[in-house]
Amino acid sequence: MKQTTVFRAAVIAALAVPATVAMAAAPMMYEETIARQEEARIIQSPIGGVENAKWFDYRINVTESQKELASDLKRATDIEDTRDAWGEYAHELKDNRHDYVKAMAKKGYRIPQVYFED
Repeated sequence: MKQTTVFRAAVIAALAVPATVAMAAAPMMYEETIARQEEARIIQSPIGGVENAKWFDYRINVTESQKELASDLKRATDIEDTRDAWGEYAHELKDNRHDYVKAMAKKGYRIPQVYFED
């Protein structure tokens, strides 16, 4: 009788936990981790302060990639679909950044970098 009461209390407590909290405890998959790292590398201001067509194209491409990720995740039916969505998103962000940096480098603008020496 006592075990049944404890079990019921545990079930009630588990049901009281919101789904978002339960999902937050789930480990992040590898593809999502890589995508989050690529998100951190999104260029926030134009290279050299030059707001040209390349800058606006880059920002539009980033926004489209984010919308496509949301759409792909909504349509995902299994873990493989989810992994594919995150992997594609990471690849698109990296490719968009690379294309923008390369185009600006051809015009003589480079991303400022800091190097540490011993």
